[in-house]
Amino acid sequence: MKSILSLASPEQLAWQAFLNANQKLLTRMESELSLECDMCLSEFEILLHLSESPTQSRRMTELAELARLSPSGLTRRFDLMLKRGWVNRERCDQDRRGVTALVTKEGLKQVKMATPVYLRVQDALFFSQLVSEQLAALQGISDSIARAAEFEDLLETA
Repeated sequence: MKSILSLASPEQLAWQAFLNANQKLLTRMESELSLECDMCLSEFEILLHLSESPTQSRRMTELAELARLSPSGLTRRFDLMLKRGWVNRERCDQDRRGVTALVTKEGLKQVKMATPVYLRVQDALFFSQLVSEQLAALQGISDSIARAAEFEDLLETA
């Protein structure tokens, strides 16, 4: 049978390497945060984005984008975090339809406990594997891919 897709082409090898590295890195981060902090990566990112805001709050729509979650995915995760006492929500003052997410004192304690684990994994599996030129190149490559992925018409012309 003739191959449908040449997985040995340089393009496909690069694509597979990218997917493999991304999956292994995220799986390891999830595992370490779960084992040491009883939380998942999306919970850490939600708490981090809330804690780094000057008001320790963000609109739910903004938070979903920052945490790379769909609005429904954020709602499901947020509800679990609410039960754990890490977050609260309230109606926006300016727009009564909007909802603001807030981090609680318990959530701040949780993100402070998890940050060293996150940074350790980041350093061991990402930063220490690359020299500064590779980091700069990877940032440029990632930015280019992210920009291209935002334009639907690119798929129509490919």
